[in-house]
Amino acid sequence: MHRMNVVYTDHADTWYRLAEQKAAQYFASLSVQVKEKTYVHTLTEDFQLWRRNHIHHHSWLSFFSRRKRKPDSKDSHRYIQWLNDTGKLDGYLNRSVSYMYMRDLGKALDSPDTETRIRRVVADIRNRLIDSSATNGENPSESMSLAGLYRWAQKEGVETAMIWVINKLSTVSSHIPKEMNAEHAQRKLIKIIIGVILHVDDEMDDNISPTERARSLDEAIRLGYSYGLTYPFIDDLLDSGVLTAQEKEQYSHMIREALLTGSVPALGDWTGKNLDLIQYIHGELRDAFEYIRDYQRPEAQNTFFEQSYVFFHAQELDRAKDLSNPNYANEELFIPIILKSSSSRLIVRSVISAPVDEGFDHRTFYYGIYNQLADDFADMFDDMQDGAVTPYTYYLKYRDQRPDLINPFELYWTVISHLIHNVHRSNAKTREVILDRAINGLKRCKERVGSEKYTEIMEIFASGNPEFNRLVQQLVRKADDVDFFDKLLRDQMVANLKNNRKEKEDFYNTIQTVRHQINDILEIPKHDGILPMKEPLIDAANYSLVGDGKRLRPILTWVMGVNEYGLQASEILPLLRSLEYMHTASLIFDDLPSQDNASTRRGRPTLHQVHNVATAELTGLFLIQRAIKEQSSLEHFNPKTVLSLIHYSAEKTEEMCMGQAMDLQSKGEALTLEQLNMICFHKTGIAFEASLVMPAILAEVQATEIAALKKFAYHAGIAFQIKDDLLDREGDLLILGKPTGKDVENNNSTFVSILGLEGARKEMWEHYCLAMEALKEIPRNIVFLKHLLNYLVNRDR
Repeated sequence: MHRMNVVYTDHADTWYRLAEQKAAQYFASLSVQVKEKTYVHTLTEDFQLWRRNHIHHHSWLSFFSRRKRKPDSKDSHRYIQWLNDTGKLDGYLNRSVSYMYMRDLGKALDSPDTETRIRRVVADIRNRLIDSSATNGENPSESMSLAGLYRWAQKEGVETAMIWVINKLSTVSSHIPKEMNAEHAQRKLIKIIIGVILHVDDEMDDNISPTERARSLDEAIRLGYSYGLTYPFIDDLLDSGVLTAQEKEQYSHMIREALLTGSVPALGDWTGKNLDLIQYIHGELRDAFEYIRDYQRPEAQNTFFEQSYVFFHAQELDRAKDLSNPNYANEELFIPIILKSSSSRLIVRSVISAPVDEGFDHRTFYYGIYNQLADDFADMFDDMQDGAVTPYTYYLKYRDQRPDLINPFELYWTVISHLIHNVHRSNAKTREVILDRAINGLKRCKERVGSEKYTEIMEIFASGNPEFNRLVQQLVRKADDVDFFDKLLRDQMVANLKNNRKEKEDFYNTIQTVRHQINDILEIPKHDGILPMKEPLIDAANYSLVGDGKRLRPILTWVMGVNEYGLQASEILPLLRSLEYMHTASLIFDDLPSQDNASTRRGRPTLHQVHNVATAELTGLFLIQRAIKEQSSLEHFNPKTVLSLIHYSAEKTEEMCMGQAMDLQSKGEALTLEQLNMICFHKTGIAFEASLVMPAILAEVQATEIAALKKFAYHAGIAFQIKDDLLDREGDLLILGKPTGKDVENNNSTFVSILGLEGARKEMWEHYCLAMEALKEIPRNIVFLKHLLNYLVNRDR
């Protein structure tokens, strides 16, 4: 490691100087083309050829055809269906996949092998879209849901890696500071993971064995996360206002040292206010850095460190710019972004230790600035507001004072012309895809900012070439078939992430609010004139009731009854009390020395520890009777319905007792998975089922909906129990509120003892997916149940 320290430190300046020279030559060539406006004539001819496929003259009858009217792409299910009905889906997917192969994989579209691979991917995506749409009306973004991702992982045999990365993404999300754009950070991280998977998949031979393919994809997922983590926790963090100036300097120094020595330095003394955040990031980035480094072949490490250093140093130079400085030369504005935009993509192949591909390096180096200029154009107003220096923000501010400044919009068109004709040798497919993307970008900008603002932008950036601009704007107004699948997925992902965050906040707010209300109604009162002999039993019951319980069951009943079925909250209070009384009674019995012999529950000593076994047994019976009494007092509902509810409740109580009896009889025995599932459902799943079904009974919903609720409860209950078993093995005593390791101590068969830790995690996610799929059978979108399920498998207590 010490030898690496010397080598990398000595070569860093040379690495950057050589890269800078190459970028300077590229920029000089582009600058000449901008000044001579050679791109105007070339692209005018290109657009004249291109427009034949994109300017369609519609019959006046088409305006009266509702069936063929183009839906908004935000309704992705209807939009995909419309594309298919109108025969446009294949072209839509082909240009989208072709662009991804060119942008993300650095491929030449005139390669027969690339054409074959693109057709194969297009056919696969098409089949998935049509099949999922036909069977359950899923949106394309459903494949990016946790259940969708896990189902893909099962198909590829990479469940362990998927569980790992899902947990990682959840932890990252919880550590993104509020000053940063959480959805943007998560989207970029997910995009990088997908990009690395695409690279690895493209490198695999068609004859690769399933085992070897699974191993490569497993590594790709972990490598993608490890590399992608740099975006939220290096680029975005340093661009944000989270860290103080001193913290930024200290953090940047640490990153630079890691790239120059091949080893992440210790955090050392951190005097800033963000110590907890930095400690988490330092540990996570250290593990990621070491995973990438240790994965690589020795001959690829030098390339990785070289490209990473060029990327980081270019970012640092760019980040250090101040928009109030009017004296930056064109080279200072553009060369760093040429370097950072190209090296960020070049790094990927070194990350996965892919073989050297000079064609990839060549195409990727010249391509990078195109994507960067397109992104900066889309973000220019946000960047202006943040005071960030980009070619667009700088031109907006100083164009009147600095006639020497190169117009970045003109440079953008110059790069497009250069890519089509110099890099991709005037290939027709490349011209088609790049011009599709360019016009699509302008269309999206116009839609986002409005026609008036868009016209103002064009007057600033396109006024020097009026004829060319008129042509472009005509195409922006009239051109069809220029939208892209990856943009649809991006929009859906951002919308889903934002919506998911809002739903998650609502979920936890609902739990907190309803939990507080339930806590207020649980305590059993001691009325005036009560017999003294009753007081100890009521005190014992209240001791068990007022502990730090999650109250999931009555909360779930409240949400289903009030929010979904429209029942009055005040009218179902007896039902809420009955559920918690029954649940608390079951816990009292579970904890007894004759059963699980637990010493703590809900963060406090168990009831038989505080009083005695006899008192605990009597208190359990007392609470069961109180539960029946509460149910019989549901006076605002049809008596026959209440009787059905009581009958159902008694039946489920019997089954829970049977489950506990089976559990006790099985102690010390090696159970099969089928036996454990049966016991688990009777002990845990039934309680979830009752919480869902009892308000449905009161609301007199259809039997088919009750059946779907039971199916959801079955799988959710087992997932919940598996998580409990995992926490008993891996959980934190202080967080759990009860001792860990009790299952091993009591020689209990659990999902972990039968399947092992890894197998138990897979089984939990299988039941998670089955529960999510059961939700689709319920004729209402019950968002709360989705987030409840996410909570059940991600909780730490």
